[in-house]
Amino acid sequence: MLKPVEEFGKHLVISGFRETHVKDVGAFLKTICSEEPSAVEIQLFNAHLVATWQHLYFAALNALTAFKNRENVSKSLAMETMRYASAQRQIRKAIELLGIKPQLSDIAILIIGENPEAVMSAFSQISRIFKTKPDETVLELTSQKMRQIKKAFEFSDIELEVVANEKDVKNALVELIIERMALLTTQR
Repeated sequence: MLKPVEEFGKHLVISGFRETHVKDVGAFLKTICSEEPSAVEIQLFNAHLVATWQHLYFAALNALTAFKNRENVSKSLAMETMRYASAQRQIRKAIELLGIKPQLSDIAILIIGENPEAVMSAFSQISRIFKTKPDETVLELTSQKMRQIKKAFEFSDIELEVVANEKDVKNALVELIIERMALLTTQR
């Protein structure tokens, strides 16, 4: 889905792919980097730990804000987005948590650029590389995925219950992740 982020003059595509089977992550990322238009930033995530499109949208907003305020840790917007999406200060830990791995078949994708045509072109190129059509259902929350996210982000039952007070548990989990990402900006 293409989303404008007017306050930054950017456009985002947030989507996913199912059954991708990336055997050599390094070679795969090199292929994407060699084919991507230089006007876009691309980041791939373990879709099993992405709590809806909102998770990646707010990670992108936080990363864009960090670059705007010159508070970024990473040199690339894509990597800064990974840091925020994982709610980790260290890039290595961010990649360990949310980065793609050879055994991973469901991948979430975030593409950021100024020109919507360049963003969509990059998205089409990645679809061709994956040899499959996008499947945004990999971003949706299931019971199993919620358990994985809760464990990976170390959310307690009490934390989830407090936030879920008058909301459903899925929305509460998304809110907790967004809050955890926001707290990352306060840590030095």
